[in-house]
Amino acid sequence: MKLTTLAATATVMIAAFTTAHAYDPKATIADLDARLAKIGVPKVDGTDKIGDKTVPALYFGERKINNNYDVVDSVRKVHNATATVFVKEGDEFVRVSTNVLTPEGKRGVGTLLARNKAYEAVIKGEPYCGLVDVLGTAFDACYHTIRDAGGKIIGLSYIGHKK
Repeated sequence: MKLTTLAATATVMIAAFTTAHAYDPKATIADLDARLAKIGVPKVDGTDKIGDKTVPALYFGERKINNNYDVVDSVRKVHNATATVFVKEGDEFVRVSTNVLTPEGKRGVGTLLARNKAYEAVIKGEPYCGLVDVLGTAFDACYHTIRDAGGKIIGLSYIGHKK
């Protein structure tokens, strides 16, 4: 009897931990950043067409991230979260890899980071975690800067859990 109760308690605790971890924005952004870092050092090299825009081509190691969705889709699968990688172009951040969908149901590549509290933080090189509106939907989100080997901000990583 005690062994059965112990097993049931352990199952409930594991389920609670898994659910809590799965919806923890800071843990989710840490996972996205770790997945990207595992690929290689971030850099911008040349340009690439994203939607109707030509933007800097963002690489991690030898893998171009523009129009590549394997990392962001893996974050959705593991954490049930939206994920995006932005490249910095001038004063803007452009989505180059995302699982965020537009109202038309297409990936939101080529769209810009809104000028909101997250933008205000990351343009100064600071991380941001809090509530944001992403293409019309409220999310509990985190944004981190992506820096090249010289420390220059070249992009952003983002994750969001729908509110």
